[in-house]
Amino acid sequence: MFAQTIVVGKSEDLHKIIANANNGDVFIFNDAEYHTDTLTINKEITLKGNGNTRIIGNKKGNVITVNASNVILEGLVISNSGRDLSTKDSAIFVNKTTSNVLVKDNLLKNNLIGIYLWGAKHAKVLNNTIIGLQDLRENERGNGVQLWNSTGSEVSFNTISYGRDGIFVTTSNNNIFNNNIFTNLRYSIHYMYTNYSTVSNNVSISNDIGYALMSSNHLKVRNNISIDDKEHGLFANFLNDSNIKNNVVLNSKGKCLFVYNSNFNTISKNYFKQCLIGVHWTAGSNQNIFHDNAFIGNKKQVKYISTKNVEWSFKHRGNYWADHIAYDMNNNGIADSSYRPNDITDKILWNYPNSAVLLNSPIMLLLKYSNKHFPTLLPGGITDSYPLTTPTNIATETLKKANEYNN
Repeated sequence: MFAQTIVVGKSEDLHKIIANANNGDVFIFNDAEYHTDTLTINKEITLKGNGNTRIIGNKKGNVITVNASNVILEGLVISNSGRDLSTKDSAIFVNKTTSNVLVKDNLLKNNLIGIYLWGAKHAKVLNNTIIGLQDLRENERGNGVQLWNSTGSEVSFNTISYGRDGIFVTTSNNNIFNNNIFTNLRYSIHYMYTNYSTVSNNVSISNDIGYALMSSNHLKVRNNISIDDKEHGLFANFLNDSNIKNNVVLNSKGKCLFVYNSNFNTISKNYFKQCLIGVHWTAGSNQNIFHDNAFIGNKKQVKYISTKNVEWSFKHRGNYWADHIAYDMNNNGIADSSYRPNDITDKILWNYPNSAVLLNSPIMLLLKYSNKHFPTLLPGGITDSYPLTTPTNIATETLKKANEYNN
């Protein structure tokens, strides 16, 4: 049989038309509402709605399960999946038997998981709006888009809200997550055991954590925005051999960047402004390159937990520190004095918080004076030997975009 383009009537049985389809068939839907249990697609077909084609599940299992390659789901409104995380209940479940599935221009609402790529290869999830269940507690909800062992997939230009994580990805490689917008979530993007992937041009607003990059290697994390995220804008936990560049974090109630046991990374040209802590650096994070970042208006620029001395500059270029007052006599854009964001009293307060009651005591003032004039007394810390005098050319285009979202 030859492939056909078929206009589907409002009262037709979706199970029947899909069961009788041939590879290559394109089904065109107009304004209509279809109540159904799980639709299973086993052939290479296209379901194309007009943006008001409503497929409504019975709150059990998946609404649509895709078992065939080259399937296209477009322009549909899909709702009412089941609510059992143990069975991966999703609006659209794309199975590990598939490749090159395209899910685009859909509205997914009131589902446990929006789209689950369960071992699917080279899938594309583009320009969808995914709104999770709001009547469940955050940790009981599913993720907007979830990937497991999904190689070569792309998730781009989606708007995701009210799930647990916007995108949760584990045990997957060579993926692209690009130009998505995330609001009212736990984590915007949550990486676990995922390598050789790109996270770029995403926007995270008012989530618990913006970008949680955990137990992964060889990531490119570039031109992302975090605004008003509660705990961290960027969280690097056991992240190695990765590049974090041109990202902007504004107004975090916690940390702009938290680095924990992460090594061999390059962190450059990021813009960190008005967070409780600019960078929290701890747990043996070694051999990272850190330069050309901007720290502006953070309550504490750096919290560094280690006894090692670390240089934060690269090829005679350091970072911009808004609180560093220094001369630049030769006008080369590099301050004439080095910058140390922490002193010995910081170390004491981090290890013994109750000592805050002695902050203005004579002994603390003596320690501050001694540390200033005899810096070798400080047991380890960050030094920027070439601090920049201006934040010029640091995440310029990303900052412009962030300010548009922030206003």
